Amino acid sequence: MDGFLNLHKPAGLTSHDCVARVRRLLKMKRVGHGGTLDPAATGVLPIALGRATRLLQFLRQDKAYRAIARFGITTTTDDLEGDLLTQTPAAHLTRDQVEALLPKFLGTIQQVPPAYSAIQVGGQRLYDLARAGVSVDVPVRTVMVYQIELLDWRPGDCPEAELAIACGAGTYIRSIARDLGNLLGTGGTLASLIRTQSHGFDLAASLTLEDLAAQVEAGTFVPISAAIALAHLPVIPLPPPDALRWTQGQPIVANPVTDLDAPLRVQDDRDTVLGIGKFRATQQGICLVPWVVLAG
Repeated sequence: MDGFLNLHKPAGLTSHDCVARVRRLLKMKRVGHGGTLDPAATGVLPIALGRATRLLQFLRQDKAYRAIARFGITTTTDDLEGDLLTQTPAAHLTRDQVEALLPKFLGTIQQVPPAYSAIQVGGQRLYDLARAGVSVDVPVRTVMVYQIELLDWRPGDCPEAELAIACGAGTYIRSIARDLGNLLGTGGTLASLIRTQSHGFDLAASLTLEDLAAQVEAGTFVPISAAIALAHLPVIPLPPPDALRWTQGQPIVANPVTDLDAPLRVQDDRDTVLGIGKFRATQQGICLVPWVVLAG
């Protein structure tokens, strides 16, 4: 049962709630997720099963979203889950005004995360500090936005923009909605969020919790293999004698196919992922050494 699950997270559950549901359905203890989604958000939540939990850090880091930003209001959480802070007339806003500002959010940008977020300051989560009424300076972060496109414009007293956003790890879509509203002079907040892609997993191929339950009951559930989930990494196959030695922690002399210390997908002659390795200079020469070993 080692592998991955491309879960379609429903609204109303935390990412931790989803992990707990999967544990119960699959009767497994070792279950983890890659990339937290807020309770109100839906979409792709990568789940690692069994020994694959050790591979989460090596998954692709790309993420993509469909978001709806609502203008004319601001909230404590930068989404509709928070308390209303301000309300400003915004019926005058136009699609062209919004589109003209989107390039400001493209590329490498500086971003202040929401006050209600999981980022730690002084060893405490920001959302815990916010709930306790403690005011702190939220640290500015550098994030990457690869694409931001206006898909739809809905005029009105509180107009809405539907956005397609592709970004790197650590990017807060709530902050983009807030900052876009601030640039427009009306304030803004996130009204809806669907994650369409995460860590190489796509929404179209995701399973709901109901889908998973049905497959488990029918005995048809098969996890996504580590070979598929890590297909973006260079692969080095090992013949049986070397595979056994490597899984026992021994370095294998080999010609490097990547830079030293870059992660590699190490497989046996049956294409089973044995773990993650890297090339390193040793007294024996350049060797393939274990980083994470799954089998042995």
